[in-house]
Amino acid sequence: MKKIIFTLTLFVATNFVMAQDAFKADVEKVIEMSGANTSMDAVKKQVLGMIPESKHAEFLKEFDVVINSINEEQVKNFMEVYTHDDIKEMIKFYSTLTGKKIKEKAGILAEKNMAMQQTIGMQLQGIMMKYMQ
Repeated sequence: MKKIIFTLTLFVATNFVMAQDAFKADVEKVIEMSGANTSMDAVKKQVLGMIPESKHAEFLKEFDVVINSINEEQVKNFMEVYTHDDIKEMIKFYSTLTGKKIKEKAGILAEKNMAMQQTIGMQLQGIMMKYMQ
């Protein structure tokens, strides 16, 4: 009897882990298909412009560690907020022409948003300084 319960428990646990692995792989696919990670590419490009070329390789090693950590957290967040069925529907959407266009334009939007955020940051800093005196 113990062998049957152990085998059944092992079977259920294995199926759960495999389902979670498939869910995680699909979430990673959605993130890639949506262009959500494109903003980090824009940040990398901007920051590399401020670092001497001789230090790019060292910087990129450390930058990639941080980005991988952020990506893992993003996957975790998706898995907490969406169901696997939601993610499968997103994959279908991002496979359409409109979905592909979103990814294609994500880098352009990321660069525009960064410029806008810098402008807003400077404006808010001026307002804050006015009231902090």
